[in-house]
Amino acid sequence: MKGRATVVLSLALVLAGGAAAQPAGKVPPLIFPVVGSTQYIDDFGQPRPGGTHQGNDLMAARKSIAVAVEPGTITFWTKSASAGCMLYLHGASGTTYLYIHLNNDVGNGNDNRGKCVAGGSYAPGLKDGAHVEAGQPVGFVGDSGDANGVGTHLHFEVHPNDGDAVDPFPYLNKATHLLFSAPLGSTVTLTLTGTVTAATGSGLSLRVSELRVLPGGPIMKSVDAPVSLALPTDVLQAHAVTQVLRRKVIVLSEPVQATLDVLEGKNLSAARVAIAP
Repeated sequence: MKGRATVVLSLALVLAGGAAAQPAGKVPPLIFPVVGSTQYIDDFGQPRPGGTHQGNDLMAARKSIAVAVEPGTITFWTKSASAGCMLYLHGASGTTYLYIHLNNDVGNGNDNRGKCVAGGSYAPGLKDGAHVEAGQPVGFVGDSGDANGVGTHLHFEVHPNDGDAVDPFPYLNKATHLLFSAPLGSTVTLTLTGTVTAATGSGLSLRVSELRVLPGGPIMKSVDAPVSLALPTDVLQAHAVTQVLRRKVIVLSEPVQATLDVLEGKNLSAARVAIAP
């Protein structure tokens, strides 16, 4: 790869290039690489101490889940002081993606006590060289490397045909955002807290502010996403449809198998609806 921001990253890309041989092709429609609330601007090409910025910085909470933007193969990279904990996703399309400044903290603060390993920087159980599907968790947002203390974010790069970096911004703007993350094929139940924007006898739409994936998932706050759920007969129990409209409610979903559509917030049904205290 050419045009790297630092000599260290240039060497990393040369060493990893052999693992990235894929059929040539255009950048496909992507899954957005971070799950949950994220802010970013088009900062590609901005001047930086090591050269021009080769990606977009996706600002997100510490340990937010980073996911594969398309199917491909993972390569861990832990030998760059500037990048910190990072990985390559060698996409099936031939595009290579860089995920830089992944988490290196053990606690909830910036303690720098972690290592670049699965369960810390990378998704639990993920192995170097593993194949991943689109939407599969691959790592956690952090501030390792020269981003330490600057603000937790994912530095995300796009290299079509494993070549020079291009601006990720237009691809990110068109990317599909996941409502939550879970292992594909697993059975999950969601607890959704939000305000009802529409309600009928057979369906419920709400603006979700908080979400939790059961069993065992963390609570995601500041979600701010619209979700529609099918509403089987009598799920509202004592509450009439008119009573929940524009009210804050807590919805427990029916158990559902985690497909990519489900991770996007589609094909969900409510098992119980309660007005939030």
